[in-house]
Amino acid sequence: MAAAALAWQRVFAAPAAAPSAPYSAWKAPADTFSLGVASGEPRADSVVLWTRLAPRPMQADGGMPGQAVPVRWEVALDAQFQQLVKVGALLAQPTSAHCVHVEVSGLMPGRQYHYRFQSGGQQSPVGRTRTAPAPDARAPRLRAVLASCQHYEAGYFAAHREIATSDVDLVLFVGDYIYETELDVFQTVRPHPHTFPRSESEYTLADYRAHHASYKLDPDLRAAHAAHPWLMVWDDHEVANDYAGDEDMDLPDREAFLQVRASAYQAYFEHLPLSPHRAPVGPNMPMHDRYEWGQLAELWTVDTRQYRDPHVCSGLHAPMHGKALWRCEAAQAPERSMLGPSQEDWLAQGLAASTRAWKFIVQSTQVAPGEVRTPFGPVQYADGWDAYPAARERLMAAIAQPRVPDVVCLGGDVHRHVAARLRSDPRNPQSPVVASEIVTSSISSRGLGELLNNWLKSSNPDLLHVRSDERGYALLDVTPDKVTVEFRGTPHPVRPDSRLRTQATYVIERGTPGPRLADPA
Repeated sequence: MAAAALAWQRVFAAPAAAPSAPYSAWKAPADTFSLGVASGEPRADSVVLWTRLAPRPMQADGGMPGQAVPVRWEVALDAQFQQLVKVGALLAQPTSAHCVHVEVSGLMPGRQYHYRFQSGGQQSPVGRTRTAPAPDARAPRLRAVLASCQHYEAGYFAAHREIATSDVDLVLFVGDYIYETELDVFQTVRPHPHTFPRSESEYTLADYRAHHASYKLDPDLRAAHAAHPWLMVWDDHEVANDYAGDEDMDLPDREAFLQVRASAYQAYFEHLPLSPHRAPVGPNMPMHDRYEWGQLAELWTVDTRQYRDPHVCSGLHAPMHGKALWRCEAAQAPERSMLGPSQEDWLAQGLAASTRAWKFIVQSTQVAPGEVRTPFGPVQYADGWDAYPAARERLMAAIAQPRVPDVVCLGGDVHRHVAARLRSDPRNPQSPVVASEIVTSSISSRGLGELLNNWLKSSNPDLLHVRSDERGYALLDVTPDKVTVEFRGTPHPVRPDSRLRTQATYVIERGTPGPRLADPA
C-alpha cells in the first residue's frame, strides 16, 4: 500500500512541462465518470477494474484533453473505504480514449470488495466486486447470470435493473453487447443515440467508441456492471453482423474489413472490464481463457468469431438472405471450424485435465442441433454450430471421454431460452447424452415468432425447453450436487417499467447429463 501511495506521489510530481507528463493541472468536470465503473475476470487473488473518463461521451474525444491524465484507484473491504486494502495510480491515455484497466492482484480469495476511481478532483461511483474462492477450496455455491443480445433500439434494459439488485457472484455475458445495425422504424422502441454510416467500409474507431458510450449511458446497464464482476464473450454485432473470422459478406475487401475489425476490437477493449493483457494489436485480440471457482466449477470463455472459417454456399443453398443453409454440401467439410484448430485443442485438453465438479463452456450461441425439417430437406441456421457440423462433432468427442463428466455448454445469440440435451453424435438421436446445454434469451433483441419456434422444437426433440417470446436472462445456481437454472423473462418489447418473472426452472444433476424440468415447489 505504501508503494502504491509513493507511485501516486511520483505521478503528480512529474514536471508539467515535460512532453510526456500527465495533465496534472486538469480539473475534471462533475460528469467525468459518466460511463460508470465495472469489474471483471475474477480469480482467487485478483480482479480487473475498469472505467473511462468521458465528460462528453458522445464526442470523438470524450470531452477530454489530448494529454495523459492521472487516475487514482482504491479497493476496500467496505463501501465507506475505511478499510483500504489496495491503492494505486496510472495514466489514462488519449490514444485509448482515456480508459482505465487495472488488474489488482494480491487480494484474498472468496471476498467481496468495493472500489472507486479519482481524477481531476472528481470521484467515480463506487463499484462492488468479488474474488473467486481459492483453487483448492470446497466452494459450496456459485450463482451466475447468463445474458446476451442487448439491442438498444429493441427495448429497455429492465433485465439489467433486476440483475443489479440480485444476489449473484458473477455475470456471464455471451455476446452482442452492442448492435451496429438499425431496426426498421416500426420495430424501434428507442432510437440509437449514435448511428453508423450506411456503408460498413466507412465505420471508424470514433463510431464504435460513440456507440459503446451510448449503451453505457443506460443507467440499468451501468448498475449491473457496478454491482457484479463480469466475464465477457463476444459475438458478431460487436463488429459487424454475421462476420466470420477475417471475412464479412457485406465488406468483401478483406483488408478493409480487417481495418474495421481492428477499430471494433479497440473500442470493445476500451469500454469493458478486460485484463490489460487482452489489449488488441491491430485486428487481433486474445479473448479465450479459463477460470476456476474453487473445486466447484471451471469455466472456459470461448471465442467463436475471431478464428471461425468463412460462411459457405449461396443462392438457393443459402435462403433467407444467407441466414439459412439448405443442401449445402460445403458446410460438411471436415476441416471447417468455429474455434480454429489451436483453440479447439486448448479446450479439449483443458476439459480432459479438469478435476472440478462442473465444467462450463461459455460461448456465444446454441450448440445443440437447431435445424428445421421441411418436405424438401432440413434447413439449418447458417451462422451457428449447425453450419459447422464437423467442429461440433469434435467438441462432442472431447466431452464424451469418460474422464470429462458434468459438462454444461452455455450460450446466447438465438434470442430464446433453451434447455437441451447434447449427444455424443449430434446427428444420431440414439447416441448417448454426454452433456447439457443452457441458452439464454436476449436482454432486449426480438426472438422468433411462435410458429417458427414451435416448428423448431418439433424438429429437435433434444430441445426440451424453447421459448422465443420473452426477453430476459438465465440464473444459474451451482452446487456440488446440481445446477438449477431459472429462466427469467418478460414479454417483448421490454418497456421501462417491465418486470421479469420465472418462465421455467430446470435442474441438471451431477452424474446425469441432460437437464430436466424441476419438480413443482
